[in-house]
Amino acid sequence: MKRTFGGPVIFLDRSDINTDEIIPARYLTEVTKAALKPFLLEDLKLPGFDPAGETLRKAKVIVTRKNFGCGSSREHAPWSLEVNDIYTVIAESYARIFRQNMFNCGMLAVELPAADIDRILAMSEEGEVQIDVDLQGHEVTASVGSRAEVFTFEISPFDQALVEAGGWVEFADQRY
Repeated sequence: MKRTFGGPVIFLDRSDINTDEIIPARYLTEVTKAALKPFLLEDLKLPGFDPAGETLRKAKVIVTRKNFGCGSSREHAPWSLEVNDIYTVIAESYARIFRQNMFNCGMLAVELPAADIDRILAMSEEGEVQIDVDLQGHEVTASVGSRAEVFTFEISPFDQALVEAGGWVEFADQRY
C-alpha cells in the first residue's frame, strides 16, 4: 500500500498526549477502523484546538512534544490516525509501544530533538506549515511560504522496512 508521508500540519503543542485523548476508550467497541474516524482527538483539551475543526480534517501530519501515545498499548490510537489519512507524527519522543504500533501499521513516527520541534512550531507563526518526508534520505522538510528547513531523523532498517511495506502484515506477506 503506497502512502504519502507528509502534507499539511496540525500542531499539538503539549507533552504526554495519551491514547485516550487520541481515541477515547468509549469507542473501543467499534469493530472496524473506519468507525473510529470521526472520534479522533475528540477528548483532547488544548487552547484553541477544535477536534471538529477544518485544521484537523485537512491535516496529514501531527507535530507534537514528548511522550506522544502514552497510556494503553492498544492499536486503536494509530488506527484512528490512519483512517484520517495521518500517516506521519513528528514528536520529541513516543511511548515505546505506541511508536512500534505506528511502524507495525506502516506509519511513520519521526523523533526530533526539542530544538527542532521548536523551530517547526515557530514556523506556524508565518502561516500554514507543510511537511515533506524523504524516507530514504531520513529527512523532513518543513516549509511555509518560500521558507524551508530540513531536519534529519533516524529510523532502524527494520522499522523503515515495515513502513515501506505498509505495515507488519504486508511485510510478512512479502517475505514469508
